[in-house]
Amino acid sequence: MTAQSSQLYWYTLTPLDVWLFRDAKPFTPGERAWAGSVFPPNGHTIAGALRGLIQSRHDLTLCGPFLCHNQTLHFPRPLNYIGTQQMAPVPWLQAQQSDHHSHQMLWDQSRPAPLLSEGQLPSDSKKIQYRQYLSWNVVQVLLQGKHLTQDDWLCPSGEKPQPWTVENRPHNSIQAGTRQVKDSDGYFVENAIRLDTGWSLAIAMDSDTHSVLQKCGIPTTVRLGGEGHQALLERADPLDQQWQELQAQSQKNFAQSKRSLAYLVTPGVFQRDIHGVSTCQAWPWEWKLAHTTLANQKPGNLVSVATERPVPISGRICDRYDGKSIPAPQAFAAPPGSVYYLNQPQTLFQDQPNAKAHHWRRLGYSELLWLPFKN
Repeated sequence: MTAQSSQLYWYTLTPLDVWLFRDAKPFTPGERAWAGSVFPPNGHTIAGALRGLIQSRHDLTLCGPFLCHNQTLHFPRPLNYIGTQQMAPVPWLQAQQSDHHSHQMLWDQSRPAPLLSEGQLPSDSKKIQYRQYLSWNVVQVLLQGKHLTQDDWLCPSGEKPQPWTVENRPHNSIQAGTRQVKDSDGYFVENAIRLDTGWSLAIAMDSDTHSVLQKCGIPTTVRLGGEGHQALLERADPLDQQWQELQAQSQKNFAQSKRSLAYLVTPGVFQRDIHGVSTCQAWPWEWKLAHTTLANQKPGNLVSVATERPVPISGRICDRYDGKSIPAPQAFAAPPGSVYYLNQPQTLFQDQPNAKAHHWRRLGYSELLWLPFKN
């Protein structure tokens, strides 16, 4: 299910030059010569660019950003696949096959169950170029519970797994009156992103924000990322229908209350205060494990998780009185493409409009599409 149940209006952001998006890791040129980067940018970056355009702290609701190619939405490849083979949690495999070799496995029952491939992996799977972003109609096939073809996964000849190039950009600062680089902060390198031809970012926004933008005049340019680089902001009407069709199928899957896969398509921020310390994990805290280790534990719905290293995110906290801002505590998000195996679908606490964590959803984080489990 999605928090953005009202009408959304889709736009594209097409680069007019390279983009610079630093990650949330602390950086001082004198201490570290390489500035970290992240792409696609997170919701905080998009919100800041839009508020800079309309010159207001407008209370907006976003969806995305996603990649877009020639007016077609693209989503991160699901992380529960090795090559073209889907993985399944050990408990589900054991329930389906009484003689499955996983019956001999021992694993920590206090953690999500391990995942195993459902079929034989090709010996050369690491050498094959697989698409890292799937078009919306391919994702729709997954939402319908169908299997993808080899062509859906593989990069055609000449196509890259991801549609951008990373360019290293060195920065030098010269001491006054000399030709020497400053010792303390004179040299550092950061990564610039150059999108391939025909590609852009796609974002959606609520009707109020859409109305405000229309008054600004669309299409228009907007500053996005570091060093004042710009993007062309344009209305993208075809994306409205694409997203509506995906959402309709996702919500239909959610309502069936069967074994399901929650497919995370934007970074998922799942925070909880533990003894006064804000702690993040790779899955929602309210999703309890389906397997228990203690007799008095109540089983939940979460069986397993397919994810990888977290995405660091740092926003700003703005004082409502003087308008000044300071860095917000750093959060660590589950990466887009993460997949959660549940015995039946379950909503997110942050989907509730009155929840404190709802601001993450309003900035586009933790967007889920629900897939049926098909073995």
